Amino acid sequence: MASTVAEEKAVLDVIDALVDYARARLLLDPRDVDWMRNRLLEVLGADEERRAEAAALGLTESDDATASGDVVNPDDVAATDDMSREAAAAFLDDDVIMGTLSAAPSRIQDAYDDVRADAGNMAAMRWFYDYGVANGYIKLAQLRRNVRFDGAGLVVTINTAKPEFKDMRKAASGNNVDGSFAQCTICHANEGLAARGKRTLRTVEVELDGRPWFWQFSPYGYFRQHGICVNREHTPMRVDRSTFANLLDFVNQFPDYFLGCNAALPRIGGSVLAHDHYQGGGETLPMQRAATWRRYRCPEADDAVLEIIDWPASAMRVRSHDRASIARVCERIRAAWANYDDSAFDIASHDASGAAQSSLSPIARLVSDAGNKPEYEMSLILRNNAVSEQYPLGVFHAHPEYFFVKQEPIGLIEAMGLFVLPGRLIGQLGALEDALVAGDALPDDLAEFRLLWDEARSALGSADSSVGGRAPVRVAVHDALASICRNILGDIAVFPDHEALGRFVETLGFEAR
Repeated sequence: MASTVAEEKAVLDVIDALVDYARARLLLDPRDVDWMRNRLLEVLGADEERRAEAAALGLTESDDATASGDVVNPDDVAATDDMSREAAAAFLDDDVIMGTLSAAPSRIQDAYDDVRADAGNMAAMRWFYDYGVANGYIKLAQLRRNVRFDGAGLVVTINTAKPEFKDMRKAASGNNVDGSFAQCTICHANEGLAARGKRTLRTVEVELDGRPWFWQFSPYGYFRQHGICVNREHTPMRVDRSTFANLLDFVNQFPDYFLGCNAALPRIGGSVLAHDHYQGGGETLPMQRAATWRRYRCPEADDAVLEIIDWPASAMRVRSHDRASIARVCERIRAAWANYDDSAFDIASHDASGAAQSSLSPIARLVSDAGNKPEYEMSLILRNNAVSEQYPLGVFHAHPEYFFVKQEPIGLIEAMGLFVLPGRLIGQLGALEDALVAGDALPDDLAEFRLLWDEARSALGSADSSVGGRAPVRVAVHDALASICRNILGDIAVFPDHEALGRFVETLGFEAR
């Protein structure tokens, strides 16, 4: 269908607004304005539906966004009165449009390096994060729609963007990158890859222990400035002494972030085991705030302290001002745990074929106490991926009675106390709340939620009459859900209690203080 003069004018106006946005937010050089206009004309002209959407919009950068100085994202390009803000945001979330507007990776790296030289590493990372929001790669608006609350000493989120995979073989199939230069979904060759909607993906270089890595932020981050640090070489994940050195080097360079990794074994959280990578960001997670149960002196490292953490999973942390001391202590624990067997606790370090089943998840950060020199900290979560006839998905995995909440493996971030639950729970919990407010029985189609229902009813009291009011009901439901999540952390614990974990570390020569 031929476009009208008015439609053509509307498209040109949209292109001008997009170019203005790119100049203000996306490093578009003023010398490239005409070139960018023509690129956008080509993009819109080749797609009738996208062109029609553009013609229906009257876009201008909002005054609030311009004046605030805060992080600006495509949602801040507002619609005129005859088009909803949501429709405008959806148009501007288009990977093709925003990928066209985004600066080349080399330009991003140069700008990042300039900020780093002028204002330091953390300022450079914050600039890079802001750019990812502005070019639409980081889906900030969608992240703000996720449910998030505290309970039972944990942070619980319901992530509307993350698909739920009950079959991990199906999850692994999503890592297919056939037909591209990338060997997996996190290879550097994904930068700008149209086939996977990565036109807006940008990375920056990071050097760890003298070797090339790179950093990219997660588009659907689970916490503040969540990102991954990826080996530039496509090489399998591993946890060994070099891992500890790499993590400590990273937090030395970026002291406001933590960095950790999964245990490099299937069924216990790692989704891309073929490529060595870590994850972290700018938030302190619940396990890092947990109290100390007992402290120990470290053999061969008088300047280091080992602490068993008062945490449902089997976890400890090592602190010292010296990175080499921490790496040495952590490697002592890792090597011992990798070969530790205890039939009383169903701990088998290797399966019948000789394959390793025990590893650990290390997490590094720099801890600053007022008036004291910052200390390095390495947390260690002991993991084991053994299976049994009773627990075919994992002995140290969420037990079947909790599958209605979480059936997927518990990875690093959840083991640290930030649970990422499937979006289906929003509707299911809402239906439970409705029934509780109305004083009805547990709905038949939610029978598997009996455990949560009973705990919420007990907290509310009066199991036979209407409890009245949604606010207390929601609190009770959220508290019950958080309590179940904490029980799941107990399921992944390889030792049944702190005392048993303490006996293990004492066999390695650590002495209680």
